[in-house]
Amino acid sequence: MPRRALLLLTAALCCALTACGGEDYANKPRPASPINITAAISTKKISVSPKTFGAGPIVIIISNQTSQTQTLTIQTQELAGKQPGLKQSSKPIDPNDTGNLKLDVRKGTYSVSAKGVAPVTLEVGPPRKSAQGQLLEP
Repeated sequence: MPRRALLLLTAALCCALTACGGEDYANKPRPASPINITAAISTKKISVSPKTFGAGPIVIIISNQTSQTQTLTIQTQELAGKQPGLKQSSKPIDPNDTGNLKLDVRKGTYSVSAKGVAPVTLEVGPPRKSAQGQLLEP
């Protein structure tokens, strides 16, 4: 009889343990997938494409087409906003080389600048859709 009671007790404990961890939790949607933005720094201007897109993670792929090392800077154009401003710069990019800058932008107007070149403006719209239903993205 003691052996049978031990088996029943073990089975009851196993059932109790499998019930643990069944709590509901908030399944927060994933952020939007990053999009690529291209920027080319020439001696006369900065070209950016596209100039308007939705808020979320972005990767700016930068081409330095000048004869000097350049750093691309992107920053918000807002005064007395509810949130702190964003200002982020790429690593130095050698002449005729490329670099990139990864950031998460929110809705607003941004200035993109580099040394010795007039800045260009970007418009960021409402947040892009979540990537929740997208599977195995590169």
